[in-house]
Amino acid sequence: MKLMIKFLALFLAGGLTATAQSYELGEVTKAELEEKQHPTDPSAPAAILFSKGVSYMNYSENSGFMLFTEVEMKIKIYTKDGYDWANKVISYYVNDSDKESVDVSKAVTYNLEAGTIKKTKLKSDGEFTEQANKFWKRKKIMLPDVKEGSIVEYKYLIRSPFVHVLPEWRFQETIPVNHSEYVTKLPEYFVFSPNYRGYHIPVVTQNQSTRSITFTSKQRNNNRPTTFSSDKVDYQEKYTKYVLDNLPAMKEESYTNNINNYTASIEHEISMVQYPQQPIKTYSTNWEDVARTIYKYDSFGPELKRSGYYEDDVKALLQGVATPAEKLAVIFSYVKNRMHWNEYNGYNCDEGVKKAYTEKVGNVAEINLMLTSMLRYAGLEANPVLVSTRSNKVALYPSTSAFNYVIAAVDIDGKRILLDATSKSAMPNILPVRAINWSGRLIKDNGITEIVDLTPQGVSKEVITIQAQLAADGKITGKARDQYFDYNAFGYRERYSGISQDTYVEQLEKRYTGLEVGEYKLTNDKELTKPVTEDYDFTHNAMADVIGDKIYINPMLFFTRTENPFKQEKREYPIDFIFPHQDKYMISIAIPQGYVVESLPKGAAIAMEENIGSFRYSLGNNNGQLQLGVTLDINIPLVPADYYTTLKDFFQKVVEKQSEKIVLKKA
Repeated sequence: MKLMIKFLALFLAGGLTATAQSYELGEVTKAELEEKQHPTDPSAPAAILFSKGVSYMNYSENSGFMLFTEVEMKIKIYTKDGYDWANKVISYYVNDSDKESVDVSKAVTYNLEAGTIKKTKLKSDGEFTEQANKFWKRKKIMLPDVKEGSIVEYKYLIRSPFVHVLPEWRFQETIPVNHSEYVTKLPEYFVFSPNYRGYHIPVVTQNQSTRSITFTSKQRNNNRPTTFSSDKVDYQEKYTKYVLDNLPAMKEESYTNNINNYTASIEHEISMVQYPQQPIKTYSTNWEDVARTIYKYDSFGPELKRSGYYEDDVKALLQGVATPAEKLAVIFSYVKNRMHWNEYNGYNCDEGVKKAYTEKVGNVAEINLMLTSMLRYAGLEANPVLVSTRSNKVALYPSTSAFNYVIAAVDIDGKRILLDATSKSAMPNILPVRAINWSGRLIKDNGITEIVDLTPQGVSKEVITIQAQLAADGKITGKARDQYFDYNAFGYRERYSGISQDTYVEQLEKRYTGLEVGEYKLTNDKELTKPVTEDYDFTHNAMADVIGDKIYINPMLFFTRTENPFKQEKREYPIDFIFPHQDKYMISIAIPQGYVVESLPKGAAIAMEENIGSFRYSLGNNNGQLQLGVTLDINIPLVPADYYTTLKDFFQKVVEKQSEKIVLKKA
């Protein structure tokens, strides 16, 4: 909890100072084109020199208010790795009644050739539209004549009838951003709440101005010409500008959740609409409102209440089943085995639970609402839990659009059990990793709602045992056993379910270069309550160095960690291990006849502050039998960036200790 408080405090604070400067398209200089690398990030393949967005509303008598968003972008390309930044994909929504549209009004590439600035405009074959799915299209532009050193510019306009949904604006990207600004110009009738993500809070300026709407009406009179009249209504338009400068690139690294959670951006949530002389219409301003709203959706609440389609089957299933725990286990197993996930997310049913049950295929909502309903039918206290998947970012504020997934929660004997029947490998409180994203929101039809912590609490272990024999020529042979528990077992089953044993053995040999696997045996891969266990014979010809009358060998053999997963100097976003885990190694190596131990690596015990994790290493020699015990514990799955240096130093020490070698010499 202490670490989480620190993390949230950092997540919601921070900022940079904006500089007053003009940013316009078309103003490309020779100095910009001659620039070989970014001043503050020489390794960057490209940089955004500026990005500008403005969202405003205009009124027409035919369609009412429409939302317009203009975007301008100027990008410098430094290397071939940055060429992708010369392409842009703009997604927009279309359905049978309402649709958005996109117009690209400018797209140009600038190059410096023989001291002269050459300008190349977008060609017709560089712009096209594709249907992404039933409701979304994509406009794509591919700028021409892109080279190392080019500058590309483009400008486009999105027209949208969905005035209650402002676009997300990203100030930060995976390349440096020199300047980014976003402006909203909104009529007084619409009230939006801004919500920031990331660690850089923009500088905000605001003012108001008066705008007018003119209404034209006509009146027909008998035997007289039609007369026209106009009325003008004045309203206040609120202008808000958000600015950030000199933003570093968001760089992916090991143990990162969705990096978009931590990328500086702004999202606006509609909270109220009031037109002149009309009552106020409020939208989801708290989680209770969100819960009630979602339950009223035809594709949610009514689907959850349906039971006739499964009652006979569930009655038969529960024959002789007495305790709540047994009922949960039987129903959960039944739904998992019967239903097949079609890989569509969402908390709304698509075809409906009845059709999904009949066809044995459904989306997340159909499968897990069905599961929740069956559990309730069996007399258990079960409720849906809304989740935002790891790919969908974290839900930071009350909104019906904050979630894209739903699981089930069951309360038995004061304990809460989380269930997701979309994965065949899932177990009670072992959710698919896609659903482990900070917290979910349990909702009930009366509007009662509460936060549900999705972070796994139990420690998932991997235990590796090796009995090996080292030969005088450096060849090592032996037997290995690798046991995977809880989330490690879940991950194993998810990754390797459906592939042949021969294919897996090939992958194992590629994972540990130089390893040759002999007899291989896998057990408990289908027994979900037991650890997955693999046993295999192995041979390795490159684990030891024979130099003169000495042999040098790493006691962790092919399991040696050789690289620190943390390489950045500093990191602004948290380290996400997903679940607490323990890696344990018990390795025994028989040294060859005629050799004795000259030196052994010393033992070590390293612990991180705040009980984040620890590392223990012990090595001994028992009459020519080397005995190694290594345990690596990570106790806190989500570690604030405050502790990045601690983690980086910890893993560096682990790498250094594991790299130390035993020295044997001829007796």
